[in-house]
Amino acid sequence: MTESTPRGGTAEHTLLVVEDDPTINQALSDRLTAEGFRVVRAVDGPGAVAAFTEHRPDLVLLDVMLPGYDGLEVCRRIQAERPVPVMMLTARVEETDVLVGLGVGADDYVTKPFRMREVVARVRALLRRVERAAELANTPEALVSVGDLHLDRGARRVRVGSDEVHLTPLEFDLLAALAVEPGAVRSREELMSGVWGWADARGTRTLDSHVKSLRAKIGAERVRTVHGVGYALEV
Repeated sequence: MTESTPRGGTAEHTLLVVEDDPTINQALSDRLTAEGFRVVRAVDGPGAVAAFTEHRPDLVLLDVMLPGYDGLEVCRRIQAERPVPVMMLTARVEETDVLVGLGVGADDYVTKPFRMREVVARVRALLRRVERAAELANTPEALVSVGDLHLDRGARRVRVGSDEVHLTPLEFDLLAALAVEPGAVRSREELMSGVWGWADARGTRTLDSHVKSLRAKIGAERVRTVHGVGYALEV
């Protein structure tokens, strides 16, 4: 486990990079350090969990295929310890793999080979989303009910009837965005901008995968697809 700090000052955010390929690990760490982040590195599953506990990073970049135990198990363990945004780094792009990752708490997927510029942009977008979510938690609209679906933005909890539903951080933010105006259609561009912080809809696959995962947890009939436009939360 190693650590890198930006030149000329203290970083505002700490990132944990978990990648067993030394070339990719070093390149990612160097670029993120140059962008002003404090970077902690790990090369296997046990080392990743230990580094997470010790350094309490604000975001984790996590390879799927790792020695010790894989990235999915690492994601399960760190999310059980403390919710944190996770970006998976993977060569596996099958829908089932994506959904399994989302189910254990991943927020985004970047497929190898990736461009450093895109990774940095997605990291910044995820961090902005966390900051916006914290701001929303303190607004008067913190409690939202749509039929028997209840959202508490402050506690970041969801209930369907009397049953609590456990959502990943990004699933919760997606549901909260749809619940702002129940029944109204939110375009893909609105959702990608409002939830992910992206200026365009290049993350369509990510959005669709999260919607599918969200439906599995709260009921497929609650989220309506408007083909060619976006999604709506049914009243």
